Amino acid sequence: MDLFDFARQQNKEKESPLAARLRPTTLDEVVGQSHILGKDKLLYRAIKADKLSSLIFYGPPGTGKTTLAMVIANTTSAEFKQLNATVAGKKDMEEIVEEAKNNLGMHNRRTILFVDEIHRFNKSQQDYLLPFVEDGTLILIGATTENPYFEVNGALISRSTIFELKPLSKDDIITIIKKAVYDKEKGMGSLNPTIDDDACEFLADMCNGDARNALNAIEIGVLTTEPSNDGLIHISLEIAQECIQKRVLKYDKDGDNHYDTISAFIKSMRGSDPDAAIYYLARMLYAGEDIKFIARRIMICASEDVGMADPNALVVATSAATAVERIGMPEARIILAEAATYVACAPKSNASYLAIDKALDLVAHETTYSVPNHLKDAHYKGAGKLGHGQGYMYAHDYEEHYVHQQYLPDDLLGTVFYDPTDIGYEKICKDRLTRLVNRDGD
Repeated sequence: MDLFDFARQQNKEKESPLAARLRPTTLDEVVGQSHILGKDKLLYRAIKADKLSSLIFYGPPGTGKTTLAMVIANTTSAEFKQLNATVAGKKDMEEIVEEAKNNLGMHNRRTILFVDEIHRFNKSQQDYLLPFVEDGTLILIGATTENPYFEVNGALISRSTIFELKPLSKDDIITIIKKAVYDKEKGMGSLNPTIDDDACEFLADMCNGDARNALNAIEIGVLTTEPSNDGLIHISLEIAQECIQKRVLKYDKDGDNHYDTISAFIKSMRGSDPDAAIYYLARMLYAGEDIKFIARRIMICASEDVGMADPNALVVATSAATAVERIGMPEARIILAEAATYVACAPKSNASYLAIDKALDLVAHETTYSVPNHLKDAHYKGAGKLGHGQGYMYAHDYEEHYVHQQYLPDDLLGTVFYDPTDIGYEKICKDRLTRLVNRDGD
């Protein structure tokens, strides 16, 4: 490094965002994640002993994945290399692998490769790393906001230890905020800021476990607020509210939060809890989820979970889907809420769902049984000579428009697919079927 490189590095450190300047450099400076960084935990002991194997850090933004990698970089005796999967290509990996081979062969020194956003690497890029991870040329540390079991090569997963990082607690965020405000070396302390307790509580609550968002808000607040007569920059609740206009919501339309939230939404409707259903609906709408996607899930729930207990639920859900598509937001929120509460409050039966799955399983795994002759089409040429349709009894010619006759193939006589419940409208259907069958002495 020459004099100009040193000057550039010094300026970069001085002018870098607060979140970058405040990033911990040692394990003892890390706030939160005690479930994996407690002094009796595997990861803490492995970092302290500099005995790391390949790792994958998985968790939402702002929880410290990159921070942990930087702590490892500062404590390990191994060569530390870093790539960001959004911009790195195969050539970058080839250069690091070649250097790692030389370090290992000539100096017996290991190389740790940290790949940020590793889920952005395609399959071939991930496959390229595999043999070098396997033979020990590289120790891989990957960071991802996506579920690694879905997004990372299974072979890499099997050779790595996965650590899930949780959103930071409110108390953790408050600790970080106060360090940011009062620390004169890494934080904003040299500018003489102070923060009111209610402002600190507000920011810690609104950032939703994402330390980076809290720090960005503090930086904006301190740099844009004039000092008071006492010479201090006062971060009040009003200033804090200005710095975070909208709550940070953990929601990625292609990631875990998307699937977890829609799952909770459906299970709340299925479980007849309209309050929970409305809450999860609000989370999805607030995060900008596709309203047509939400409407489709309500229709599916109406059919799968309400079914014949209240057939009108599917009518309501389908009408809501049509209305949502025609009207759009913000009014669509009311339509979706009505449909979701209807489905949540409706009586429940999955008998139709179980019936079709049982029938499909039988069709897929057993012989295709012949349709009884009397049910076959008698209208095409030559059908009469084959006996098709002969003996068929037209239901409308009989009392209550019902007559007992065989409908299932001979080999399936007595098989029950649909087993109606005693709930809602389905009980009416069950009682009618039972009465008609008993009437004709089956």
